[in-house]
Amino acid sequence: MSRVALRLSGVACVRGGRLLFRGVDLALEPGGCALLKGPNGVGKSSLIRICAGLLRASAGTVDRHGRVALADERLALDMEQPLRHALEFWARLDGAGQRTLDGAMEAMALETLAEVPVRMLSTGQRKRAALARVLASGAPIWLLDEPANGLDDAAQLLLGDCVAEHLARGGIVLAASHQPIALVTPVVLHMADHVAEDAE
Repeated sequence: MSRVALRLSGVACVRGGRLLFRGVDLALEPGGCALLKGPNGVGKSSLIRICAGLLRASAGTVDRHGRVALADERLALDMEQPLRHALEFWARLDGAGQRTLDGAMEAMALETLAEVPVRMLSTGQRKRAALARVLASGAPIWLLDEPANGLDDAAQLLLGDCVAEHLARGGIVLAASHQPIALVTPVVLHMADHVAEDAE
């Protein structure tokens, strides 16, 4: 993966007329990872959405070099479609081949659920499906918002293996998680340190 980077400089976010955070700086190069920490409501999800380009920063700059893939609480899969068909929709948009999608489904232990309608999947299975969508995208920058929510111990190990492999190949991971996630020596951003005094 060449010219992969995610850089934030002085990023601030205002939501609903309230300043959530300000002064966030971060620089991730190939193989780099960062973990957002802090209680609910301090802006972890908002920062991830800013990095994805889904929210505009109220101040500061965000520089992305490389495509991004986002996994958050929004499943973004057609609930009526069999799982494989629902994932194939995104794989086609991302230009991923069938082998790539097959590999992503295998990595998340979803092969036996390929023909099951998405609406019939359990919470943990849906989370694994969302992560498989990220894997199949081929995007070098992964933005993971609470990726371990709903995962049992075995699935958390699968997630850890996929993250480690992605980083080893020169990818970037930015994650927010209240649960342990296998990131080796991540940059840790304590979002509470960036909360405006009048917002505390």
